[in-house]
Amino acid sequence: MSEKKSPVSAAAEKAAEKVRKTVRPGNEIPGAPGPEAPSVEEPTEARGPLPPKYDQRGPDPYSPTGQPTGAEQSQVAQEGAYLTTAQGARLYDTDHSLKAGPRGPVLLQDHHLREKITHFDHERIPERVVHARGAAAHGVFRAYGAAAGITKAAFLAEGAETPVFVRFSTVLGSRGSADTVRDTRGFATKFYTDEGVFDLVGNNIPVFFIQDAIKFPDVIHAGKPHPDREIPQAQSAHDTFWDFVTLHTEATHHTLWNMSDRGIPRSFRMMEGFGVHTFRLVNAEGATTLVKFHWKPKLGVHSLVWEEAQITAGVDPDFHRRDLADAIESGAFPQWELGVQTFPDTEDQTFEGIDLLDPTKIVPEELAPVRPIGLMTLNANPSNFFAETEQVAFHIGHLVPGIDVTDDPLLQGRLFSYLDTQISRLGGPNFAQLPINRTHTPVNDMLRDGMHQTAVHRGVAPYRPNSLDGGCPFLAGADTGAYIEVPAEVPAARKVRDAAASFDDHFSQARLFWLSMTPTEGEHIVAAYTFELGKCWQTAVKERALQVLANVDPDLCTQVATGLGLPVPEATVTLAAVEPSPALSQLGEAWPVDGRVIGIVTDGADDLDGVREVRRAVLDAGMVPLVIAPAGGTLDPGGDPVTVQRTFATARSTEFDAILLAGAPTLAADAYGARDAKVDDGAAQSAAVDPRLLLMLTEAYRHGKALGAWAGGADALEAAGLPADAVGVVTGEAADTVLQSVTGLLGQHRAWDRFIPAL
Repeated sequence: MSEKKSPVSAAAEKAAEKVRKTVRPGNEIPGAPGPEAPSVEEPTEARGPLPPKYDQRGPDPYSPTGQPTGAEQSQVAQEGAYLTTAQGARLYDTDHSLKAGPRGPVLLQDHHLREKITHFDHERIPERVVHARGAAAHGVFRAYGAAAGITKAAFLAEGAETPVFVRFSTVLGSRGSADTVRDTRGFATKFYTDEGVFDLVGNNIPVFFIQDAIKFPDVIHAGKPHPDREIPQAQSAHDTFWDFVTLHTEATHHTLWNMSDRGIPRSFRMMEGFGVHTFRLVNAEGATTLVKFHWKPKLGVHSLVWEEAQITAGVDPDFHRRDLADAIESGAFPQWELGVQTFPDTEDQTFEGIDLLDPTKIVPEELAPVRPIGLMTLNANPSNFFAETEQVAFHIGHLVPGIDVTDDPLLQGRLFSYLDTQISRLGGPNFAQLPINRTHTPVNDMLRDGMHQTAVHRGVAPYRPNSLDGGCPFLAGADTGAYIEVPAEVPAARKVRDAAASFDDHFSQARLFWLSMTPTEGEHIVAAYTFELGKCWQTAVKERALQVLANVDPDLCTQVATGLGLPVPEATVTLAAVEPSPALSQLGEAWPVDGRVIGIVTDGADDLDGVREVRRAVLDAGMVPLVIAPAGGTLDPGGDPVTVQRTFATARSTEFDAILLAGAPTLAADAYGARDAKVDDGAAQSAAVDPRLLLMLTEAYRHGKALGAWAGGADALEAAGLPADAVGVVTGEAADTVLQSVTGLLGQHRAWDRFIPAL
């Protein structure tokens, strides 16, 4: 059954392919707020609601009990040309309360006022305790069939196509925090399979801070803002976090990943995902295999540099969610391969001496390669953030036949916690009936009533066995698709609050990660530890953190201690002899440039034809060109106009993956401090080039970004003090040749040789 594409999946994929192949209506640059350009005057002629934008779609049309309704998605959205009450009565006014005269008191009988205000008062639901800030997208997963020998899960059979909904998130911050903070990211995928919903709920880091779920409240309480001041928001650079992770040294491995560039990803599209835990797969013959799940981005794994992340958090706190939505709208659909590491299901559940039930451990890919088993493509944006992104409910216990859990104590606690949390957030036990959470397979669960029950059940016997409803529902067997837990042996043992001895190794894998980094990545880790610990108030916490680092690597500890001005402690454990894992580094490969953002600087005075040519070439390459000029509007409005997307006042280097210069624009009309704080009035008067452009160029250079110049653009580089022959800087006579060289540099994300590590 799963090998056949569902009509809903087929329709969604067809619509997505149309987006990819069709020239975008109106503006070719993503971000237009609606499907039609508005008029200057308020529209007065009645008409129905506008359709969604071409890149958007909502949840597939299934009933609360998993039946395809055949309805158009528009039929579950607002309808009609006229404003009405919630009951459908048309309204003639929504700007004035019903009063006893124009200046009199408001009347209690104003039912519209009460309905409108009451609903507004209850618009917000409790935000998630963790993963509150997120972004999401619809897509499709196609299985290669490579997993058929290890699992009977139908959605992993060769050729099977399954609709998915994916939510990315930060862990610590509130809904109003910034996207680019240093934090672990959530990577949760809902598969709407023919056998029920399967949720793969993971992170962009393959390990976690704790080994047992009973400590989850502790690590989150430590990472959240201090409870007395609610400061700091969305970051770990404070005493309570470091107090916990230095006293609880099992957190060392995850902490090191978080202090690496993995903690500040460039984009959700360039982020790996991991299932974190070890799962058990069972095939059609009943044989079992232990696995770890991996998502590998087709664009490669890339990150921000720290200053870039800090600037972006201020000037564009929605950077990651905008990047995801704009890429999809542009037709640069993000893709990830799902892969598995496989291990024999032995009695001790270890592999090469690594305990597979310890969620603070990885298995290096050099020991167990990741086998690709399918491709996920995100091809549509949500049509309503609240209904979809905010109300989607993931649960690690949403499993399908062929996939089972293991005895990982962190995983076992999550099996309880996720269900409990959804009941609290979404107002009761019927959260699975929300459109975004509805399964695409029939439901007959005998569950009844409760808050927000939207199904209208029939029959008189929601129990079994029964005869009054004809015996329905009946139990399934293995031959009719029942989910049957693997009958794993449970060892005879005494009840204890304890952990296996293998869980006691807290440093060897942290050392493995550190020794696998390139010198540039190591420098970033040192800087991150120095910054984070430098924000702590208590010296004792800093000293304890240095002791932990001494047990990881003496060089790492020494460099951080130097930055903190504290003595270097001796290791208290024997340093592990480990073999570095090159797969843990993000550097060294070249990747596709889909969806990269290219800033093109011009004032219209130099080679505007070259700007037109390079802009079209950027679009044709699947990237996004943003024209930057001294002022908005259009250049050459009487000829072939070039639309300006950013001005020197609104642009910042952090938005762009590369910058192209078609000239060296002089001072713009708004280049003075009272209008734009980025301008120094004294320096501006003698500047040959607008100082905001110079700031943009020096920032981009400092962050390792590619720069290209032609038609006088080299003068801007010179004014910024940037050598034209530096690594990652391209100059030339023609726009097309400059773009070609810059595009080649973009495949490595940055000019890494500009970052010279300490000797």
